[in-house]
Amino acid sequence: MQLFTVICVQSIASYLATCAFGIIFNIPFKPLLHGGLIGMIGWLIYFFLFQNTGSDLLATFAASLVIAMMSQVAARLWKNPVTLYSVSGIIPLVPGGLSYSVMSRAVDNNYDIAIYFAEKVFVLSGAIAMGLVLAEVIYQLVQKIKEMVPQKTDNRIFLSKK
Repeated sequence: MQLFTVICVQSIASYLATCAFGIIFNIPFKPLLHGGLIGMIGWLIYFFLFQNTGSDLLATFAASLVIAMMSQVAARLWKNPVTLYSVSGIIPLVPGGLSYSVMSRAVDNNYDIAIYFAEKVFVLSGAIAMGLVLAEVIYQLVQKIKEMVPQKTDNRIFLSKK
């Protein structure tokens, strides 16, 4: 029961956070709701992967890859720009708390800890960027393959009687 409660709280919080940042970015209402769902799914992927593997790098990369791929699909499905979905959807993964820790430790002259946290921020930010880029590359490859595969023609046109 406790795990179910944690998952529900994580889901609601990530959905609301994603939608809140979408409001800040002036995203229209329908894409805002869809983007919130994408951000929530991405956060749940991160949450479960981190719980099972203990690797925040792997969890962040996988979640950002899924978010970017879902953003590509949502953009085509609802005829909106990809950035409406990917920018707001990626917000729950951004290491803002760690960035704050870097600045806080640097101000307190704890440079060793600040450098450790800064390294982690750069690595996680790189994982987010790589997930977004890889999803775009995969999408472009799929489009190229679709162009190369010959499309089926409707044979009924050629079978008509004269």
